[in-house]
Amino acid sequence: VASCSLLLFTWGFDMGQSTRCVPIPHQMSVCQDVGYSEMRLPNFLGHSSLEGEVVPRSEDWRPLLQTGCHPHAQAFLCSLIAPVCLDTFIQPCHSLCVAVRDSCAPVLACQGHIWPEALDCDRFPAQEDMCLTPHPKHSNSHLAKALPKPACQACPSVEEHPTLKTVLDALCQDDFAVTAKLSRRRPPSEEPEFEVEGRVEFIRQGPLLPYDTQHLLQQWLLINLRCANALVRPGRAQLYLLTGAVQPDGTLALTRLFPWHKKDHSIAVATRKWKHSKC
Repeated sequence: VASCSLLLFTWGFDMGQSTRCVPIPHQMSVCQDVGYSEMRLPNFLGHSSLEGEVVPRSEDWRPLLQTGCHPHAQAFLCSLIAPVCLDTFIQPCHSLCVAVRDSCAPVLACQGHIWPEALDCDRFPAQEDMCLTPHPKHSNSHLAKALPKPACQACPSVEEHPTLKTVLDALCQDDFAVTAKLSRRRPPSEEPEFEVEGRVEFIRQGPLLPYDTQHLLQQWLLINLRCANALVRPGRAQLYLLTGAVQPDGTLALTRLFPWHKKDHSIAVATRKWKHSKC
């Protein structure tokens, strides 16, 4: 989980102070593919030491960026922690900050943190030609709006060794049911800690889309880190039957998780019975 130092950032940058240009270090992987290779020090958060401040503080943002909470989240954050080295200072625009904050602050809250005071959008300029502005993506925007989205939620119930009736009730009452292997990497790793391994198989497809469901479940795990930490242990992947619903606002909520062990004949019988007779 992201460090609590996220809550301690202060706006420590003085536009009048001297700065220097340095290469973005390779170990600062969250800002490796932002379109430029040199950054200013101190950065806009007042960090002047690469090894002591910039690199470790950049890692604090990895869990949030891995959720994909906003398409411009990386550009916004890296413009502050690794600002581009040009003849003038380029800050993020107020509009970019607001767009990223509105999408990512709820996810950050789900991970146990508030939106940092140092990222108060009122600190950033409104003049769109003097700052980093978001570039709207017109292509596939109608499709993106139609896709179910993961959201922060209370942790779903986990039912070990359920009865046949319990599983059938879940298959009948919920909008969808899928089987998926969930795994957890041992830290440290630059890859997401939680992963959906292999194929996701539909028992009841409901409103889910085949090509999007694996990614959807992966994002749910990364947003709901508290739940994921309780559900998935490091080591061997565990097969689950997951059931849930898509809310009226288009967000996905998992309601029940059944760990599917080899001896759980009731889950196998229930899924076969449901496929043949439905509810």
